[in-house]
Amino acid sequence: MKNTALTDVHIALGAKMVPFAGYNMPVQYEGVTVEHETVRNGVGVFDVSHMGEFLIEGPKALELIQNVCSNDASKLTIGKAQYSCLPNEDGGIVDDLIVYRIKEETYLLVVNASNIEKDWNWIASKNSVGATMRNLSEDYSLLAIQGPKAVEAMQSLTSHDLSQIKFYNFVVGDFAGIDYVIISATGYTGSGGFEIYCKNSEVKQIWDKVFEAGKDYGIKPIGLAARDTLRLEMGYCLYGNDIDDTTSPIEAGLGWICKFNKPFTNSEALEKEKLHGPERKLVAFELDERGIPRHDYDIVDGQGKTIGRVTSGTMSPSLGKGIGLGYVPSVFAEEGSKINIQIRKNAIPATVVKLPFYKG
Repeated sequence: MKNTALTDVHIALGAKMVPFAGYNMPVQYEGVTVEHETVRNGVGVFDVSHMGEFLIEGPKALELIQNVCSNDASKLTIGKAQYSCLPNEDGGIVDDLIVYRIKEETYLLVVNASNIEKDWNWIASKNSVGATMRNLSEDYSLLAIQGPKAVEAMQSLTSHDLSQIKFYNFVVGDFAGIDYVIISATGYTGSGGFEIYCKNSEVKQIWDKVFEAGKDYGIKPIGLAARDTLRLEMGYCLYGNDIDDTTSPIEAGLGWICKFNKPFTNSEALEKEKLHGPERKLVAFELDERGIPRHDYDIVDGQGKTIGRVTSGTMSPSLGKGIGLGYVPSVFAEEGSKINIQIRKNAIPATVVKLPFYKG
């Protein structure tokens, strides 16, 4: 089990620690609902240092990224980031990721913790153009400072105007006494804020100064359980649940990150799928009655026939009702469609809704 540079800090704070993607991670401190509300209404800090970071550099960097990524990275200017995915040869997804353009010929790829080795090997296997690749995952830490009060609470720690960093933009500069960190607005919660990428040796200083600066704003540490409820209320996909090696980006509703103006892995097949429409789709649903949908519960039709399965589900702290995502045949995917979630012996009625669940 790997530790992040802040593991001892989380333990000292009384966090409940669990194994996650090979790391010893804080799942909760005070409790999921309290932590969820802290991010929705104030400011909270996640240690997400388990995420992977790859540097792709050189004159061939963009060519490699364009070949392996579904989105069009040629649109990125320095200081901008882009959500994308790595399609496999079989119609599925190796991983979803964020691509940052750091310099003219330098890109940072941020990948999911559970897929670091898989992604590295996949991208390396496609690197026939000779782009320079460096895996920085073991050397870097990542804090997500999220919530509507994040900008105000953290402004004293940097000379950059945090309110000017637009969604999916970033700056490289000073923060909490460290000269060279990435301050990025690519949050996973839907409540604003930003992320700090720094070296492992710097993260404890940054963590301490962040909590000092945020104390008048009710800042709290937040665990992975609340991260999951927050992202689910926004309908953001979680790799391993809602997308994986067997789900296509088209059926997952990620057609918008597939740019067919350039070739990429399996692009011809995915373009055909987009044109003809997928046989099944990832839908968002709300339960019409009491109940909590969970990962892998069956989705059934009115006759009790299994038509799909829940990929993510929870009791939404913001809405006070059961919400979830799941794959169903396209005929059931229209907004307003009625489906049922099999919760033990009961088929609980649910309605297909438009994302996000949480409107803010």
